[in-house]
Amino acid sequence: MTPPLMLFELPAVSTVVETMQRELPGGLDYLPDFIRPSEETALLKAIDTLPWITDLKRRVQHYGYRYDYKARRINSSMQVNPLPDWGQALALRLFHEGITPFIPDQLIINEYEPGQGITAHVDCEPCFEDVIVSVSLGSGCVMDFTHVSSAAHVPLYLSPRSVVAMSGESRYDWKHGIAARRNDKVAGRTLPRERRISLTFRKVILQD
Repeated sequence: MTPPLMLFELPAVSTVVETMQRELPGGLDYLPDFIRPSEETALLKAIDTLPWITDLKRRVQHYGYRYDYKARRINSSMQVNPLPDWGQALALRLFHEGITPFIPDQLIINEYEPGQGITAHVDCEPCFEDVIVSVSLGSGCVMDFTHVSSAAHVPLYLSPRSVVAMSGESRYDWKHGIAARRNDKVAGRTLPRERRISLTFRKVILQD
């Protein structure tokens, strides 16, 4: 069992991240260095001991509940293996530190190799509660937020070991996506992507 994750210490925010945090959509919270480097190493090692699903272009793992990407619905028949011990520890930590008002009961792990991304989208509204949380491990990337009814666009660099939480306006009125490319240009710098693992925590709304 992975030891309980330690409370994080808020560090000085880097110039790159600071530049891209300005005027974020309402309800969007970004916490750099939420995970310690030693914890990141242990998490990546634990994740790679678990089986991957290869139905999509990228590899994924589902815990708590499987999500039907085509039907965009979740019911009790979609319950799968519970969150691993380390995933449950992280879910509890997100709750106890006030990042979510509930304990997440679903975890989706996505693997992004350099050049891979995800289409801009709004997480299914009837499927999940208000707060969506994503933890980045291994590599950073730019996540693009685009308003659903205007041309507004806000890029946010997600550094390794960071957490981004979407609620309210940022959850429902903005799409979020990751462009399929091998590097990101941030504040005049070119940042190459490496293998990135994202941990998405949500609380499901069953539609039985």
